[in-house]
Amino acid sequence: MDDLKALYEFRKYKVLYAMFLPIVIYFLIFAYLPMTGIVLAFKEYNYQGGIWGSPWAGWSNFEYFFKSGKAWIVTKNTVAYNVVFLALYTFFSIAVAIFIAEMRGKWFKKTAQSFMLLPYFISWVIVGAFVYNLFNYEFGVVNSVIEWFGGDPVDIYGTPSYWYFLLPFFYLWKWVGFGSILYLAAIMGIDQECYEAAIMDGATIFQKIYYITLPLLMPTMVILVLLALGRVMRGEFEMFYQLIGNNAMLLDSTDIVDTLVFRSLVGMPDFGLASSAGFYQSVLCFVIILAANGAVKLYNKDYSLF
Repeated sequence: MDDLKALYEFRKYKVLYAMFLPIVIYFLIFAYLPMTGIVLAFKEYNYQGGIWGSPWAGWSNFEYFFKSGKAWIVTKNTVAYNVVFLALYTFFSIAVAIFIAEMRGKWFKKTAQSFMLLPYFISWVIVGAFVYNLFNYEFGVVNSVIEWFGGDPVDIYGTPSYWYFLLPFFYLWKWVGFGSILYLAAIMGIDQECYEAAIMDGATIFQKIYYITLPLLMPTMVILVLLALGRVMRGEFEMFYQLIGNNAMLLDSTDIVDTLVFRSLVGMPDFGLASSAGFYQSVLCFVIILAANGAVKLYNKDYSLF
């Protein structure tokens, strides 16, 4: 009976299934089939044997990864930066979305949205070149201005502490415009009768935001934060690599799992170390999303992903 019902549902919605098929094929080819390469984390890879013919190494790649001293550094940096990025991104995206929603000038609203979304389409390669010319010690714009006023140049590319603020700043510059669109769409979906009733009761604009907009944005915010937590162990590789590169003076403060894996493949190349680090990264992502979703389910199961 269940088989007949399933067949009936398939025939009834065959057009929708056909539209969904390319997505299934895409994820099978580019997401699930590559997962077989995880076996490299447990092998001593050589070019002659390839992925399947290389001898087994057991847990030696993981032992080397943790004993090298890099595991704790890249884990700490990856989690710390991504938590800061996520907190600031969520706060400023909501703030900008509310600000745009409260604007009355239609032309100004569209112009502001366009300018804020523009950085989303700019490659990190271009941003990296821009930042280098801005902060270069010898001929950068910032040091040129400082010297023009009689000050001493600042070695930004040799001082890790500056990047604790610069990296979050450029991350927000790049992504807040896109994030505000997601929250703005949720705000536009709020029933306007709620605001009309609040106005009739004498509510101010801040009271409407606090008592209506923010509570009704909560489900959207929780879902987006949960989805982002699934990537908390996956850093913004393009940003870190293009802005920092292989600057040895900044690696201990800015090196993340993704850049470590990339350098392991390009510099040495050490496929075992790269694969073990990637496997470790994926397992932590899985554990974090399960823990976060479980915590949300305890608070309100309607907000959880599954």
